[in-house]
Amino acid sequence: MRSPLPDYLTEVLEACVDDSGALADYIPELAKADPDRFALTLVTAEGAIYSVGDDDTEFTIQSVSKPFVYGLALQERGFDQVLDVIDVEPSGEAFNEVSLERNTGRPLNPMINAGALAAHALVLHGRRPEEAVESIRSLLSSLAGRDLVIDEKVATSELGTAYRNVALANLLRGYEVFEDDPDEIVEGYIRQCSVTVTTKDLALMAATLAAGGVQPVSGEQIFSRDVVRQVLSVMTTCGMYDAAGDWLSTVGIPAKSGVSGGIIGILPGQLGIAAYSPRLDEHGTSVQGVAAFGRLSRDMNLHLMDAPIVAHSVVRRKRVWGEGDDAVTVLELQGDLQFTSAEVLVRAVVDEPPATKRLAFDLSLVRAILPVGRRMLLEMIGRLHRDGLEVVVVDPDGHLPEPDTGYGFRPRVYASQDEMEARS
Repeated sequence: MRSPLPDYLTEVLEACVDDSGALADYIPELAKADPDRFALTLVTAEGAIYSVGDDDTEFTIQSVSKPFVYGLALQERGFDQVLDVIDVEPSGEAFNEVSLERNTGRPLNPMINAGALAAHALVLHGRRPEEAVESIRSLLSSLAGRDLVIDEKVATSELGTAYRNVALANLLRGYEVFEDDPDEIVEGYIRQCSVTVTTKDLALMAATLAAGGVQPVSGEQIFSRDVVRQVLSVMTTCGMYDAAGDWLSTVGIPAKSGVSGGIIGILPGQLGIAAYSPRLDEHGTSVQGVAAFGRLSRDMNLHLMDAPIVAHSVVRRKRVWGEGDDAVTVLELQGDLQFTSAEVLVRAVVDEPPATKRLAFDLSLVRAILPVGRRMLLEMIGRLHRDGLEVVVVDPDGHLPEPDTGYGFRPRVYASQDEMEARS
């Protein structure tokens, strides 16, 4: 059977065709783009790729680079140093406005140009300008899973019309937001924005954020989970500039747009999305890209505020093995153990206590245990032991290394149910 997803995505493209909007002609090279190009790519957090339309068309990443460079600054310089330089408040203004704190000159967020220039300066710190650009190009390449290059024609064209960015950089230097040469900051930032990508590249970058910082094809941990959480939080409130509120209420997907026509969106734990179409609306965002994201959000229930179905299935099966005093109640668990699923497990044990003196938690079908799930499971094991139950764990994948409950008790761990039954 052939997957229906490519056919569905093609249907979305056809339904969202719109010849309104205009090319970003204030950058001469961007004005040369084919206005009829349209592509859409989805990449799941596990690395499955679904792509349709002009998905082999290369274009420059532009402002879609901002969240990734912000993440690089956080990773390299630490949260405190970055937050001292760049705030996280929505500006409610266009991408190139002078949105700075009145007394400090600190940019309001890293998604506007002022904040992006400051983020580039943070990455530049202690490096030569060409080294900073190479560090960013290398990061974007790792996220995309292939070697990306800089479009020198676009970089030259954009640098020749960068008067406003030069003014912003000089203003930031005047406020001592950074100590570097403003012209070097602007040139490095423009070269950062001139890295060429396709929608497949962007969707893989987005999927890396969706997967908690792990590139879904290579398996490389590029960003820490804390950095991803910070980046996605700022994207949610600031990524779409002066249209951020409308975007969040109607589409509900953390996103970032660029004036070349690219848009990325991230559903944490699910997928990354990328669209490309170079005709822009009054906010500098792809007209057809916005329409495609809206259609996907409605059709696929991707809005962040769409309440998911409550997972009652963390306990796959409950059975009793053995007889008499040797009997064991076995709870076979499945899926991911996070707060809500761990709470369901706790409630299952509290509401229907085991009738045997021995209890086994079988984690063979558990895919992942988040820190909160681990804490809750170990606390439960400790309390059950304190109440007089003998508790063991079947853990073939090592989800609970050194399972210290904090109650002076470490449960016996088996590699399989067969081993538990043979040794009981």
